[in-house]
Amino acid sequence: MLNSASAPPVTMSEIDSRQLIAADLRSLIARIESSMRLIDAAMAEEDDGDPAGSADVFVLDDITPRYATASAALNACRAGLDQALQCLSETGAPAEIAVSAADLLHLTA
Repeated sequence: MLNSASAPPVTMSEIDSRQLIAADLRSLIARIESSMRLIDAAMAEEDDGDPAGSADVFVLDDITPRYATASAALNACRAGLDQALQCLSETGAPAEIAVSAADLLHLTA
């Protein structure tokens, strides 16, 4: 085990570090968006699977609120990651750090 007091820390250049962090944030954003699409598909599948009933029959749906809550939580996470990415890009080199649709597609492939 290395003694952290005697060994100098390994450092990357600031730009390399920002690019690595930005890539990681973009990857997380892509995963969140993928999860949100899965939730939307599951909700749509449940809606399509319900037979058309009479107006006198009410179905209490325990699943949809869970999906909606999970989707809202993921949406909040995505907003936070977007904010983190924006803050990171404000420190310099925004062209290299900015999120593009092509980057997100590349990360999910």
